[in-house]
Amino acid sequence: MKKHILKPLAAFDILPDSVRPITDDWPTVSTNVGYRWLHLKRSEPSAEAWIKSNLPTIAGRTLLQAETRPRCDRLDDGLLLNLRAVNLNPKSAPEDMVSLRMWVTKDGIISTRGRKVYAADALKEAAIAGNAPSTVGAFIADLIHNLTDRIEKISIELEDRTDDLEEHMLEGAKVDTAELADLRQGVLRMRRFINPQREALSNLATIKDWIFSKGEIASLRESSNRTRRIIEELDAAKERLASVQDKLDADHANAIGRNSYLLSIIAAIFLPLTFFTGLFGVNVGGMPGLDSPSAFWILTAISIIGGIVLYLVFKLAKWL
Repeated sequence: MKKHILKPLAAFDILPDSVRPITDDWPTVSTNVGYRWLHLKRSEPSAEAWIKSNLPTIAGRTLLQAETRPRCDRLDDGLLLNLRAVNLNPKSAPEDMVSLRMWVTKDGIISTRGRKVYAADALKEAAIAGNAPSTVGAFIADLIHNLTDRIEKISIELEDRTDDLEEHMLEGAKVDTAELADLRQGVLRMRRFINPQREALSNLATIKDWIFSKGEIASLRESSNRTRRIIEELDAAKERLASVQDKLDADHANAIGRNSYLLSIIAAIFLPLTFFTGLFGVNVGGMPGLDSPSAFWILTAISIIGGIVLYLVFKLAKWL
């Protein structure tokens, strides 16, 4: 029979006074002392097999789903917690957010991810250094604090880019429409992920008499409030970018209107001149000036004078 070997991204037992790496090939979900953290890559076959054999069905299905949205739901004696983190992976847009899924109990945390989540890796480095959060509640509070810090940083960058575009527009400089479109899409994508995360964090901060201390609840509420402020800033950036787009559209429409008006005036000036020259261009008998060598210049002078008169009439009528 083939021996099962789990290949976690991180595996630690966090004890009251130390951190111990897990060396078992096929560890259990929890430990008797402290708490256990297993961080798995969702696409790893051994991770899928371990989750299916060790976690409740609903929890296992949630941790392995290809697409998820932020959520916070109690299930029996555990907690399903899905969160989003900014995508700091190379050649990726930060606002194309990555997912972190967790099954949390009083003595264990099972987390899975597809793409790298830097906030989770920061906790891994802390655990290797022996500085992991001492309780499950502290772990969750620290993780969410780190996630929110990185989200807030990207939100501020989007806001700064919005400021730059607005300044360029107000200064009369040409606005890069490709950059504007990219920025609007980035704000919309980020808001689409952050809004349900705000709801999940708000629900998490209301859980009492479980794994969270009063200080940890206060930290979760602060993260929830910061996420709410991020949503408000993204909404403001979305509206400001829409205003920039509306200004560009209005300027474009005005330019088309001015050009169309100018072409109409030019056509109005040349229409009678075209009729006049066309009339004298017919090749029939009886046309005056056929035998006069100065007839061409007389016709040219009349056309020029007629054009000048029409221009002055339009100018006095304030059509030009």
